[in-house]
Amino acid sequence: MASHRKSRPSGTRAAGIRTPALATAALTSMALFSQTAEAAPSSDGKPSLEEVEKKVDALYRQAESATEKYNAAKERTGSQRKQVDTLLDDVARRTDRLNKAREELGSFAAAQYRTGASVPDTATFLLADSPQGYFDQDQLMSRLTARQKGAVDDYVTQQSATMKKRQEATRSLESLTETQDDLKTAKTTVQTKLASARELLSQLTAAEKARLAAIEKQQQEAADRKAAELAKQQAAAADRATSSSTASGSSSSGTSSSSSSAYATKAAKAIAFARAQIGKPYVWGATGPGSYDCSGLSQAAWKAAGVSLPRTTYDQVNAGTTVPLADAQPGDLVFFYDDVSHVGIYIGNGMMIHAPKPGAYVREESIYYGGESIIHSVVRPA
Repeated sequence: MASHRKSRPSGTRAAGIRTPALATAALTSMALFSQTAEAAPSSDGKPSLEEVEKKVDALYRQAESATEKYNAAKERTGSQRKQVDTLLDDVARRTDRLNKAREELGSFAAAQYRTGASVPDTATFLLADSPQGYFDQDQLMSRLTARQKGAVDDYVTQQSATMKKRQEATRSLESLTETQDDLKTAKTTVQTKLASARELLSQLTAAEKARLAAIEKQQQEAADRKAAELAKQQAAAADRATSSSTASGSSSSGTSSSSSSAYATKAAKAIAFARAQIGKPYVWGATGPGSYDCSGLSQAAWKAAGVSLPRTTYDQVNAGTTVPLADAQPGDLVFFYDDVSHVGIYIGNGMMIHAPKPGAYVREESIYYGGESIIHSVVRPA
C-alpha cells in the first residue's frame, strides 16, 4: 500500500456507501439498533434488521471493491488487446517475407540440382529449420553466388526474428486470456454481491424500511454537522494565513499564489462538470455521459478541466499530491476505506460530489457520510 496512507484504528469500523433509502449504518446506528426490538435475534430464524443491514453494508462494499478491480482489468484488457493485435500483424508481415525468402532459396537449390552439383532433397530443404546448415551439409555453400549467400543469411535472420515475435505474441495472448478471466471474475463478483443485497432488502417489511430511513436521516444530520465544523476550521486557518501574510508584508508568496490560482481555475471546471452530473445514476463500470461509478465521475470531471487521471481509485490516489484533510481545497479528491475503493470530489465546506453506489444517484454529500474513520486520504490532482 502507498506510504502516505493513514494508520487505521484497530477497532471495528462501519463500511459502506450510504443513500437516503435503505442505506447502510455506521457505529452510531448499530448502537441505536441494539436498543430496539428489531436488533434482537428473530424468533422465527430470520436475520434481525441489524443483521440484514450489516450484511447489505458488507455486500455493497465488496461490490464497489470488485468494481474497481473490474475497471482495472478492463483497462489492462484494452491495452493488451492492442499489443496482441500489433504483434500478430508484425508476425504476419514477417511470415510473408520469410515465405518469399524460402521460395527464393528453393529456387537456388533447384538450380544447383540442374547443374548437377548434387541431388538435394528440395522438400527437406523447404522444411529445414536452418538453411545454412542444409547447404553446409550438402556442400552447396561453395557453389552459391554472393547474392545467394546473402539471401541465405537474410533468411536465417528473418526466421530467427519471426520465431521471437511469435513467442512474444503467444505470451501476450496468454496474458490477455488471464486478464479476461480476471475481468469475468470481477464482473461476476459485482453482480453476485448486488443480487444478494437486493434479495436481503426485498425481505424487509415496510416498518423496517422506514426505520432504516429514519436512522439514515440521523446519520446525515450528524455528517452535515461534522462538515460544518471542518468548514469553520478551514475558514479560520485561511484567515490566519492571510493575516500572517499581510503582517509580514512579504511578497515571496507570489509564485505560490499564482500556482494556487491556476489550480483553483482548473478545480472550478472540474466541479462545474461534476455538479452538472448530479442526478445521474451510479452504474458500476460506467464513465459517462449518462451514468458513472465513483472513479468514472472523478476521471471525467478532471478531464473536463484538462487533466488526465487514471481510471481506477487505486491509481488515482497516486496521481497527485497528498494533502492533510484540514488543508483540502475544492477540486481535491477524497478517498475512502483502507482498500481505497471509493472517491469523491471535494467542493468545500466539508462537502463533496460523488457517485455513491448502485441504486443511488450522483449527489452532493458530506465527506463524513460514513464517519471520519473511513476517510483514507486527500489528493490534489493538478
